[in-house]
Amino acid sequence: MPCPALPDGFDFTDPDLLQHRVPLPEFAELRTAEPVRWIPQSGNVAGFQDEGYWAVTRHADVKYVSTHPEIFSSYLNTAIIRFNEHIPRESIDAQRFILLNMDPPEHTRVRQIVQRGFTPRAIRGLEERLRQRAQGIVDGARAHDGPFDFVTSVACELPLQAIAELIGVPQDDRGKVFEWSNKMIAYDDPEYAITQEVGAQSAAEVLAYAMNMAAERKQCPAQDIVSTLVAAEDEGNLNSDEFGFFVLMLAVAGNETTRNAITHGMHAFLTHPEQWELYKAQRPDTAAEEIVRWATPVVSFQRTATQDTELGGKLIKKGDRVGIFYASANHDPEVFERPDEFDVTRDPNPHLGFGGGGPHFCLGKSLAVLEINLIFNAIADAMPGLSLVDDPRRLRSAWINGVKELRVSAG
Repeated sequence: MPCPALPDGFDFTDPDLLQHRVPLPEFAELRTAEPVRWIPQSGNVAGFQDEGYWAVTRHADVKYVSTHPEIFSSYLNTAIIRFNEHIPRESIDAQRFILLNMDPPEHTRVRQIVQRGFTPRAIRGLEERLRQRAQGIVDGARAHDGPFDFVTSVACELPLQAIAELIGVPQDDRGKVFEWSNKMIAYDDPEYAITQEVGAQSAAEVLAYAMNMAAERKQCPAQDIVSTLVAAEDEGNLNSDEFGFFVLMLAVAGNETTRNAITHGMHAFLTHPEQWELYKAQRPDTAAEEIVRWATPVVSFQRTATQDTELGGKLIKKGDRVGIFYASANHDPEVFERPDEFDVTRDPNPHLGFGGGGPHFCLGKSLAVLEINLIFNAIADAMPGLSLVDDPRRLRSAWINGVKELRVSAG
């Protein structure tokens, strides 16, 4: 049955749409009327030389797709649901070397290696340094005389520092790694005047930097994560190329997503002042998970069907692209009571903001939760009277729920 709320040509991956809002009303309509729906795309708008994709909007269906990689592949067309229409196919295929875009068994092999860097012990080892950095970041922001941009002054810095601490990037190099990561995801936004080519060049810079770091550690191993991951290839470690692509993934998946979760979380607190008062008084352990559910920094990823299959009463043919919309799943009333309310005491909270389970469940979840807890604790201590000055300015992107500016005042 056609979904009456969707006009002809409506596309959930339209970057012009996501620059203005996440289409939650349209998701709600689809979950009720047509939870798996074909979304046609004209020409080569997404870069895949096909006719469109299936939009999967219910929580249960997103989990099913996520946990059946033998049916729904990340490798065939990558997990990115929309590229620039001018991207050459070889540029898409080159991204298959990134963990995000692998399928088992290769994904299993690489993930088993890189998860050594995300053990509870490794994360605990970062906590005190990141706590100090969070306090320093907030103290620096508090020193502003007037309104300031929360994104650049607060939200950007801790995720960058966390990734840099994790892999041992020297402080003097961290600014350029941050700049490269920004350019890799900002090419859809005309304000940045960044082309697809500039984004690709920035990705190449990150790759080259990480590969050089890996080569150095192979020659002179140190007591750090890089050495753990690369120093002995014949013992199940990463080669230099694999390490480079791992860092490339961290630069986006670990940096950009956590930054946007923090920004959306601050905006949510400031537009739900009763929640901010509750948080300042109680500091509930459940807050970080609700911030991620509410923000859902990655609106969607995609998979590609490896065989004819049925989902939500629809026949999905081999080769069809399937969009899994986490932003919709995280507002599914079949799973969440009052899904459109921001509630930092929500428990249980089976959101899919870290992925829908399966092999691609977020590797850095514990690190992201730690960062969110540390930064909001620091803000609550040092800037409890923070106030909103203007509405957020959103990033133009096909799949990231991004904010590029949020003007606030320390009070």
